[in-house]
Amino acid sequence: MENLFSFGFIGAFTALLFAIVQQKKVMRFSEGTDKMKKIAASIRKGANAYLKQQYMTVFKVFIIVFIILLIMAFASKGKMLTIFTPFAFLTGGIWSMFAGLIGMKIATQANSRTAQAASESLNKGLRVAFSSGSVMGFTVVGLGMLDISIWFHILFYLFGIKDVSLLANIMVMNGMGASFMALFARVGGGIYTKAADVGADLVGKVEAGIPEDDPRNPATIADNVGDNVGDVAGMGADLYESYVGSILATFALSAAAGYGFSGMALPILIAVCGIVCSIIGSFFVKTKEDATQLSLLNSLRTGTYLSAALSAVAAAPLTYLTVGSWGIYTAILSGLLGGAAVGYFTEYYTSDNYKPTQKLAASSQTGSATVIIGGLSLGMKSTSASILIIIAVVIVSFFTSGGSVNYNSGLYGIGIAAVGMLSTLGITLATDAYGPVADNAGGIAQMTGLPKDVRERTDALDSLGNTTAATGKGFAIGSASLTALALLISYVNIVKEKGYGMDLSLTNPAIMSGLFIGAMVTFVFSAFTMSAVQAAAQSIVVEVRRQFKEIAGIMEGKADPDYATCVSLCTKGALREMVAPAVLAIIAPLATGFVLGPEGVIGLLGGVSVTGFAMAVFMSNSGGAWDNAKKYIESGNFGGKGSDCHKAAVSGDTVGDPFKDTAGPSLNILIKLCSTVSIVFSGLIISFNLMNLL
Repeated sequence: MENLFSFGFIGAFTALLFAIVQQKKVMRFSEGTDKMKKIAASIRKGANAYLKQQYMTVFKVFIIVFIILLIMAFASKGKMLTIFTPFAFLTGGIWSMFAGLIGMKIATQANSRTAQAASESLNKGLRVAFSSGSVMGFTVVGLGMLDISIWFHILFYLFGIKDVSLLANIMVMNGMGASFMALFARVGGGIYTKAADVGADLVGKVEAGIPEDDPRNPATIADNVGDNVGDVAGMGADLYESYVGSILATFALSAAAGYGFSGMALPILIAVCGIVCSIIGSFFVKTKEDATQLSLLNSLRTGTYLSAALSAVAAAPLTYLTVGSWGIYTAILSGLLGGAAVGYFTEYYTSDNYKPTQKLAASSQTGSATVIIGGLSLGMKSTSASILIIIAVVIVSFFTSGGSVNYNSGLYGIGIAAVGMLSTLGITLATDAYGPVADNAGGIAQMTGLPKDVRERTDALDSLGNTTAATGKGFAIGSASLTALALLISYVNIVKEKGYGMDLSLTNPAIMSGLFIGAMVTFVFSAFTMSAVQAAAQSIVVEVRRQFKEIAGIMEGKADPDYATCVSLCTKGALREMVAPAVLAIIAPLATGFVLGPEGVIGLLGGVSVTGFAMAVFMSNSGGAWDNAKKYIESGNFGGKGSDCHKAAVSGDTVGDPFKDTAGPSLNILIKLCSTVSIVFSGLIISFNLMNLL
């Protein structure tokens, strides 16, 4: 069975080769006029400058943590940590960084090309934007498979670690580096993009009454840069971490369930199968000219649903030949169906093709207050569907995998369900990453004065991108909940293997206290990220107002705004404000463990997983609905652009921006980072905690 792990390399190279083909396909298209090239270059320069500074900041943190892990490994002589963990931490972070960086590089090359393609036809614009998204999607899964496959072969063949449980536990600790990088990328990028977006909207749209992406707005370039560093680079690092985390958690559960290397090989095979099926599905994403939003949505659905269906069929023989259980196959199937269902209900609550968002748009007729109240209500209501779906996946996967007979087999079923949900991540992420490219294309079309029909096409693609982005976030959050549950179980098993006896009853004061702490961490983390956007956005508002007041001729189009100052302010603000949320995610499980012991950590992980999942769905769906309600009005409903209804919807969208693009999506990383930090430092917490003294 150990030879089956070589298929991981085949899957990795297949995904990366397809990403290269898609990249070359995008680069063959024209960038358009000289003015389009100039604006695209400015966006590219701003995005590269921000990521360079962000990576320099994160590098310092990684070095500090690497040294701490190295000291722990040597001081404990491998009892707390193996010598492999510090180096796996570094490689996980590096691969996660590359996943986001490569996606952002192609996105900043594709934006003007999408605008130029949209001037020829809607389908051509869709193909360019989707192809650039495919580069991101398949780079993420390709690098993920490569990372896992390299580490398995190093541990198994080079260092001769043949014990399934030891090897699996070492592998599951490898996810901490990816989680670290993902949190910094998601939080920092989210703060950047929403500070620019909120600042541009509040002064440009609401106060000055000029259109979105108007070249007279000094924050326009920063806004377009933010789409790339937050919604592309941040999302890539985020889902890389989810993808790798789900597979590694299942490795550990396989060892506990007694499936051995067969159970570890299955998630690799399922992931490779998903890569191939996603490639096939991507060829079916196309549309006709003058397509409606619903037909555009159906075009993307065709690709994603076909990929999921093909994966479901191919997973059956793979599962039976490796672990010989149709029950495990049912668990994989439940994950695939659960992912599709979460995506559908996210779409239902956020797309303006359905009543919830249309009703929210109608509430603008009575002002911004009712729009905000309606959006909050919609987001809260939407959590029920996602939560019930995840509950169904957990129950079905547990019992069909034999959980009633062998508890650990049922837990393995939950882990493999998460792998099933993420198996078609290549095409799912492609539909998500395509959105920011379409958004940038619309901005470039507006700033360069392209014909009205071009902007209408890019607006159609952008509106679709809002829905696919919301669906992608829902998918990421849903998969994060299953992965976090698998990691929680892995933590319990690892602590038990180290000889620590635990009382896991809910009435244990340490667990009860940990639950409350976990819930508190969710809210404090959300507060940090929201206030970070507020602080950074305020500096942009002040700067844009200053330029409108002091630069003569800016509103008449006779003088150019100072775009660079806004880009610089966003960069400094994001890098400064991302520190507090990241530190909280790292310190919270450690502080809880040192005071309340491993039981307290278990409570914290349970509390942060449940409340974090619900809060993330609420925030992402509220924000997505506010955004599409605004777009629905802009398409000519309730008075259209410039009307009182539109101004009310812009206020709702501005509130929703940090909801859907900063705080909401960052929570799913918080959930998993708390778990991986707890696992890596479990030996230290067992040895040093106040509960041992009582």
